Amino acid sequence: KMKKIVLTSIFVAATAAYLSAASFTACAACHGANGEKAALGKSEIIKGWPEAKTIEALNGYKAGTLNVHGMGALMKGQVVKLADADIADLAKQIAAMK
Repeated sequence: KMKKIVLTSIFVAATAAYLSAASFTACAACHGANGEKAALGKSEIIKGWPEAKTIEALNGYKAGTLNVHGMGALMKGQVVKLADADIADLAKQIAAMK
């Protein structure tokens, strides 16, 4: 029984890590694998942004109150379904990009 619990725990941890790692993949299409690109040649480079800045921006796009470089509608479509925990996770990932 202990082996099953350990394996289940490993699976859950691996799945959570995969989902965390995968959550930036939608962003990477425009922002680059490490946030190093100006999305569609318009955005700031987001690589290494502080977590609070990313959370504020994503929440602004989600609420429809932020429209930097005319990207509001596009970004709202990308973030509208993200939960607060997803936004926080993305912010951690972006802040860790060096």
